[in-house]
Amino acid sequence: MPELPEVETVKRGLAPAMEGARVVQLELRRPDLRFPFPPGLSERISGQQVIALGRRAKYLLIDFADGAVLVSHLGMSGSYRIEKDDMSDMPGIFHHARGKDEKHDHVVFHLERPEGRLRVIYNDPRRFGFLDLVERDKIEMHPSFLDLGPEPVGNALSADYLAERFAGKLQPLKSALLDQKVIAGLGNIYVCEALWRSGLSPLRAAATLVTKTGRPKKELVLLADSIRAVIADAIAAGGSSLRDHIQADGNLGYFQHSFMAYDREGHPCRTPGCDGSVERIVQSGRSTFYCRACQK
Repeated sequence: MPELPEVETVKRGLAPAMEGARVVQLELRRPDLRFPFPPGLSERISGQQVIALGRRAKYLLIDFADGAVLVSHLGMSGSYRIEKDDMSDMPGIFHHARGKDEKHDHVVFHLERPEGRLRVIYNDPRRFGFLDLVERDKIEMHPSFLDLGPEPVGNALSADYLAERFAGKLQPLKSALLDQKVIAGLGNIYVCEALWRSGLSPLRAAATLVTKTGRPKKELVLLADSIRAVIADAIAAGGSSLRDHIQADGNLGYFQHSFMAYDREGHPCRTPGCDGSVERIVQSGRSTFYCRACQK
């Protein structure tokens, strides 16, 4: 499933085409994706102007002039591509083949800009993604955003905040970090990478990073810094193209070439001076990659 950096990359790729454009028609080629489309979705959006694209956690947000926000989740295989009348903006050489079969083009934004018309197409072979419509002033009450923690970017995610959330928690560190109520949008790939950078075992109890007085230990300060850094690096690299994910313009995300732990089972650990190797374990049904020798 695309994680926060991938969704941020999609947002940045779509923004030049969509922001300021008028939706001539929102074409729905089926009645549903993972869930049925909201009643009257096409009629509500057609004729509207897109004023901004945003992101919250792993959700793409498309704001319209009348106060409506289209909430888009990419699921396992969803993607957007930009097409003009004379060309398809899908350049790039892909590490993993990307489906372009038009039978999976389920939603088409027919857009008008001063320089001409174009289409933004949502393609989703597995149909695990969804679209929902919410009013901007009620978005925090939407089920997808209730109780979400802070984003793993900027100053909101601090060691002091994590100490408050981890105090007394015997939950494994990786599970605690994947809790969206603790950190919004942080997923499996980047948790593995952040734990490797900070030298912390995914099996360690979250509470062991907090002092008896509730203050963050040095390891927790490093972990908070590592989370912010790995997310920033992944966004700068255009995300990670794993299996079904590509960017909005068709280009491959290259952060997977910088993986230090994720998907490196059996390879030597890249920590300087470490003689260990990366191993794979399963936690709560999900793969975890870490080095037992240096992540304590």
